[in-house]
Amino acid sequence: MTATTDQDAALRIASGRKPFVEPLRLGERLKEIRLANQWTLEDVSQRTGLARSTLSKIENDQISPTFTAVQKLIGGLGIDLPQLLSPPRAQTRTMGRRDLTRRGHGQQHPTPTYEHELLSCELAQKRMIPFKTIVRARSFDEFNEWVRHDGEEFLMVLDGEILLYTEFYEPLQLVQGDSIYFDSDMGHALVSVSEEDAVVLSVCTRSENSP
Repeated sequence: MTATTDQDAALRIASGRKPFVEPLRLGERLKEIRLANQWTLEDVSQRTGLARSTLSKIENDQISPTFTAVQKLIGGLGIDLPQLLSPPRAQTRTMGRRDLTRRGHGQQHPTPTYEHELLSCELAQKRMIPFKTIVRARSFDEFNEWVRHDGEEFLMVLDGEILLYTEFYEPLQLVQGDSIYFDSDMGHALVSVSEEDAVVLSVCTRSENSP
């Protein structure tokens, strides 16, 4: 700490002034909660019993809500006090990224049961992993163990028919155009049942521990 900083701190103590504390910005937080739930001012008014004009003034920091108004907001919106008083989230802007993969130009990753084509491989730190798969397996017996990985997965059949095996459910037949969303840490496996090998599109969420 520098001498100047020490002097400033001493002056604050001597004068009784407190260090700067960021205001609660409760109005901004209320608006964030309202918009996140796709509520209009009228919706919030009906839920809380507060007038629309009052809610508008609170959101625009024209008035500070009374303790009674805060209680009505908490009760009517189904939230607790810390949620209402927590700072609004910082607004982040996207970087406008994009990554085009031309047909057949993904990264090939063949296995004994699947022939994967990884898509959009040029983008780092993606939140999703998209890939197209030719399902070569014709029997569940071809799998030595369940396929499982962290996160969630969306799957759509692009061509052919498959049986989706999962450890907690009976096998499910999916045909062209069918889709399913499931927790991918649940054991699963795909088997083609159509004359030609089926083709599916999958999108997996990326593990938080992935680089």
